[in-house]
Amino acid sequence: MDKLIQITSGRGPLECQWVVAKVLKIFLEEAKNSNIDYEIIHRENGDENLTLKSVTLLLKAKELTDFLESWLGSICWTGKSTFRKLHKRSNWFIGVFELEGLEKISFNDKDIQFQTTRSQGSGGQNVNKVNTAVCATHIPTGQSVFVQDSRSQLENKKLSIARLKEKVLEQNIIQLQKRMQETWNNHLQVQRGNPVRTFSGTDFKKNYQEKSFKKQRNQLKKELKTYKNDLN
Repeated sequence: MDKLIQITSGRGPLECQWVVAKVLKIFLEEAKNSNIDYEIIHRENGDENLTLKSVTLLLKAKELTDFLESWLGSICWTGKSTFRKLHKRSNWFIGVFELEGLEKISFNDKDIQFQTTRSQGSGGQNVNKVNTAVCATHIPTGQSVFVQDSRSQLENKKLSIARLKEKVLEQNIIQLQKRMQETWNNHLQVQRGNPVRTFSGTDFKKNYQEKSFKKQRNQLKKELKTYKNDLN
């Protein structure tokens, strides 16, 4: 099972960008502890060092539902701004969403058209007279790259595939992010009063509060089952 997840500050201020960076660290730690493979495939840096406007991750595991149940939605951090000391606001919200349309981010080597040509610039006889450079084009999207890093045509071909895949993937992510940005405000208005997680202070781990009653429900079910067995 693969899931594309975005942690975003939406149109929030610098404080929200700081929260995104903090939440990302905890998110990855929990994913690792849950044996979930992840890959950061796109990030948008914030307006200050150690801040992020958004980050998009690809999660891979046999089962992701339980893990994401406690993450998807709005996240609230309660605390005073470290960037604006006199700011009165104390609740800062960010969002964790699943980006639909993962199937659109498909990349097949068979969809690539290759064209070899002579390398450009200085580099000796081999560079100027042998077709070692590679131009690779992804037919479905029209994206293309030109690679002449190596004097080996085979090596340049391998590099072109890797770079083209990254370029196509990034294009799809940007399109998905634009769609998420359009729906961010409405979604936030609905979710703001009921965050799935709340953090406070600068030490996110120790101050984390989970807004989920799943554990309590499971415990009650067990107690009810035991009670029924006793009656029988």
